[in-house]
Amino acid sequence: MGYPRKLTRRFRAFDNFAISFTIINIISGIFSSFGFGLNAGGPRILVFGWIGVSIMVLFVGAAMGEIASAYPTSGALYFSAGKLAKRHKGAWSWYTGWLNFVGQVGGTAATNFAAATFIQAFIAMQWPSYEPTPQQTVGITAAILLLQALANTYTVRLVALVNRISVWWLLVGMVVIVGALTVIPDQHQSPSFAMHFVNNTGFTHAIYGGMLGLLVTSWTFTGFDGSFHMSEETVKATVNAPRGIMRAISYSAITGLILMLALVYAIRDYGHAASAEAPPVQILVDALGQSTAGLLLLIVIGAMLFCGLANMTSNTRQIFAFSRDGAMPGSRWWHSVSARTRTPVKAVWLAAACPLVLVLPGWWSHTAFTAVVSVNVVGLFLAYAVPIFLRLRLDDFQAGPWNLGRYGRPVAAVAVAWILISNVLFMLPQASPITPASFNYAPIALAVVLIIATVWWFATARRRFQGPVSYGRPDEVAAMDLI
Repeated sequence: MGYPRKLTRRFRAFDNFAISFTIINIISGIFSSFGFGLNAGGPRILVFGWIGVSIMVLFVGAAMGEIASAYPTSGALYFSAGKLAKRHKGAWSWYTGWLNFVGQVGGTAATNFAAATFIQAFIAMQWPSYEPTPQQTVGITAAILLLQALANTYTVRLVALVNRISVWWLLVGMVVIVGALTVIPDQHQSPSFAMHFVNNTGFTHAIYGGMLGLLVTSWTFTGFDGSFHMSEETVKATVNAPRGIMRAISYSAITGLILMLALVYAIRDYGHAASAEAPPVQILVDALGQSTAGLLLLIVIGAMLFCGLANMTSNTRQIFAFSRDGAMPGSRWWHSVSARTRTPVKAVWLAAACPLVLVLPGWWSHTAFTAVVSVNVVGLFLAYAVPIFLRLRLDDFQAGPWNLGRYGRPVAAVAVAWILISNVLFMLPQASPITPASFNYAPIALAVVLIIATVWWFATARRRFQGPVSYGRPDEVAAMDLI
């Protein structure tokens, strides 16, 4: 790919799968967004929407996997965009990289903020006199970011080990939660309950309310580009990176559906659960009692912490690669690698500091925090769409060992179409009446990012950034390896 090898290849196939599986994180995703789905479509959309959106995401993953096999680098999306573009390679690469960067930073911030919220819910459950405040939530989030940065600082092997543990934490945790919700309650909803439809969004059109409910699954299935970003540290990356993407999505789809069904059929008082501050926690309390629900909440918190850690790891590699090509302020700092740990330590701490900056508005206003991180999913999926779209425009795409053959173009077309549809949903109003607290700030946040990137591009970047940099011929690059 034209780069000297500075990162060590210590990620095995399972490790590569583990990082995307951990970032998708069905427990974290479902527990964070389940309440929205209860009011936007109800069980029918939660269950069948999960199935439909999972299939669409598999198309996105397959199209991305084909590109990952052809361009297995830490730069991933922005690198492949620069290589696949027919013209204006630097511009395509620039916008893709910044959308990916902002989306990942927002994901790390949102996941850890959610973890801090659930930690306080657990504390309040154990000590009813405890009253969570926005300032405490921000403080706990900062502490989580610090611990995750420390973990990412020490060797790739430690990160790989933690990600392996996280896979089993998610799988065993899912089995424990599903088992408890299946065995302990003395009553469950009837099989037909999965067809129950609810529209409490405030909008009169049921179809619109149901379409919004699809966002529950879309919110969950983000971050599987992590396998792509870890390519330079993965053995046989041309095969293991795309396999990691596809396995992470497919395993998450199956296990997530099981968890979704368990939560749906355990609902007792639908109105009470739907209006609760944390609906899935309320379902656990109603079905299992407070003490058992508290224990299961620890599983959820652990899953969120693992998710935030994997998010930061993926973001670090994107920062490392983007700065290696001179696309970030202070690039020389961010792509340096520690001689002792063989990790981009400075990039790790930037990946921790940026989410903290996004979290700080939550000290004063949760709405302000929501406005900042709302670009998370939109930014990521737009970054996914760009290289897939550019691959569609090529008649001579050079596929890697893992490829879709003659189905590559149709799969890519479906992937781009789905990303466009889902992104429109992400930017539409999600509750009525529309107030400053309920307003969907995703379009504004996205516009701000694009305006800044555009001004920066025309002001200085277009003269110094031409896309991915080549450090020389293969023999010259090989001589630089691990120097």
